[in-house]
Amino acid sequence: MDVFPDFDGVGGSAELQSIVGALLMFVLIIAVLMLIVCAIVWAVGAANGNYQAATKARTGLWVSVGAAALAGAGVAWMNFLLDLGTQL
Repeated sequence: MDVFPDFDGVGGSAELQSIVGALLMFVLIIAVLMLIVCAIVWAVGAANGNYQAATKARTGLWVSVGAAALAGAGVAWMNFLLDLGTQL
C-alpha cells in the first residue's frame, strides 16, 4: 500500500497568493510614502537646525526602507514556497 499526500486537500492557493500579494502591496505603498515624508522632514529639519527632528526622520527613513525590503522579500518568499509546494 502506497501512501501519498493529497495535494488537492488544501485548496485556494491562488486566492491566498492574491490576498497576500494585495496586503503586501499596501505595505509597499505605505513604506514608500513614509520614505518620502521622512526624507522631506529630514531635509527640512537639518536645514533649519532642528537636529532632533532630523535624527528621528532619519530613523524613520531607515525603518521604511527596511519595511519595503521585507515586504518585497515576503512576496518573493511566498511565491517560492507556493511554486515549491506544487512541485512536491
